[in-house]
Amino acid sequence: MSEHSPFPANYLNQAGLNRQHVFTLSELPAEVVATLGDIDGYRQLILIGHAGRLLWECVKASGIEGEHPIDDYSMRTVARWFTEFLPGRRYTLLYPGEAAVGLQQLGKLAGWHHPSPFMIGIDATWGSWFAYRAVVLADTDFLPSPPAERLNPCQTCQEKPCITACPAGALADGSFSLSRCASYRLQPDSVCAYGCLARSACPIGSAYRYDEAQIRHSYSRSLAMLRQYF
Repeated sequence: MSEHSPFPANYLNQAGLNRQHVFTLSELPAEVVATLGDIDGYRQLILIGHAGRLLWECVKASGIEGEHPIDDYSMRTVARWFTEFLPGRRYTLLYPGEAAVGLQQLGKLAGWHHPSPFMIGIDATWGSWFAYRAVVLADTDFLPSPPAERLNPCQTCQEKPCITACPAGALADGSFSLSRCASYRLQPDSVCAYGCLARSACPIGSAYRYDEAQIRHSYSRSLAMLRQYF
């Protein structure tokens, strides 16, 4: 039985990147491997995410600004993690980057991601207040992570406050209507321009809800994309 190196999670956790999952490349579905590019010489894929408010606090404390401060901080943190705790290990950062990595598919394999009516992945512990921050190919030999055994909390939610909280009625027909959502968000003085009322109404993981500055930052990016495409 082969020995596995201990996963040095403390630095990532303290830096706000407090969700990690280690996949063995040879055990990933072929359709996932096909999105990863050249995997020669690598043995594992590491999915890194964040949950709750700590990451945003760390980003602000770092002084990183610009258009993509969270991505820039995440890339810098992962690079330092390898330099200080995994010297000599080869790695390639796929995300953030140009690779067409299926983040939600990896999230499902890790047991992090379940679908919600408002089209954001949901977790029974963290609610929707988590995100994928890095995907790394590495020649590491960590113990592979078991999938998180958590059921979709939406399946047992009776009241479904997210549906009634949406002023655009984008969730009312049993499936998400992007056109209704986009149309409402793009209206002048829309209350949904810089945040999703449906998401905020969800009671799951409400203790981990992002602060208003992080919510506004994230939704300002999606609003800019809506203005470009609609």
